[in-house]
Amino acid sequence: MRPELKKRIITSFFLSSLLLLMFKYYFILFLSSIIIGIISWIELYALISKIYKKKTVKETIYRFIGKGISLFYLSYVVFLLTLNTDLKIYIYFSILISIFTDIGGLTIGRTFKGKKLIKISPNKTISGAIGSFCFSLLLIPFFMDQLNHLNIYLLIFLTLLISMTSQLGDLFISLLKRKAKVKDTSDLLPGHGGFLDRIDGVIFAIPIGFFLLKSF
Repeated sequence: MRPELKKRIITSFFLSSLLLLMFKYYFILFLSSIIIGIISWIELYALISKIYKKKTVKETIYRFIGKGISLFYLSYVVFLLTLNTDLKIYIYFSILISIFTDIGGLTIGRTFKGKKLIKISPNKTISGAIGSFCFSLLLIPFFMDQLNHLNIYLLIFLTLLISMTSQLGDLFISLLKRKAKVKDTSDLLPGHGGFLDRIDGVIFAIPIGFFLLKSF
C-alpha cells in the first residue's frame, strides 16, 4: 500500500470516528465544532491573505472585508452546529447529505470519468456530479420518519438542493485555492490537506439545509 494512501485511510478513520462521537455526545460536538471552526477560519484567513497580498489600499480593504465576512459566516455555522434542540436533525441530515455527495462524486467520478465539469476544479466530472446527487438521495429512506412533515417529493427536491449547495461550496473553496495558487488549505490532515479541504461543502450545506428544512 502506498504511504500516501495509508495516511489517507488512517485520517479518514479518525475523522469518521470523530463524526460518530459528535453525533452521539453533545459535549464532543460542541468542543469539536468550535475547534474545527477556528482552524478552518485560520486556513481561510491564509487563503484570503495569499489572494490579496499586495499592500495597496484596495487589496487591504478586500482582505479586511473577506476576513470579516468569513469569520461571521463560520461563527454562524458553529452556532448552528451547537444548537441543542430538536432542530438538530436538520443539521445532521444536511451534514450527511454533504458527506454522501462527496462520496458519490468521488466514487462515480473515478469509476466512469468522462467529460470535465468545470475548469476551476479539473478533477470534477459531469458523471461525478450526477453521482453526488444520486448518493445524496440514498439517505432519504433513513430520515423519512424524522422529517415526516415533508412529503416525499419535497424531501427529494430539498435533498438535491442541499447536495447542489454542497457541490457549489466545494467549487467555491477550489476557486479560492486556485487563486491563492495552493493545492490544499493546510497539511494538518495527512493525505487530506486541511480541515477546510474536508468541510468545504459541509459549511455551505448546513445553513442552507437548516433554513430549507425548517422553512418547509
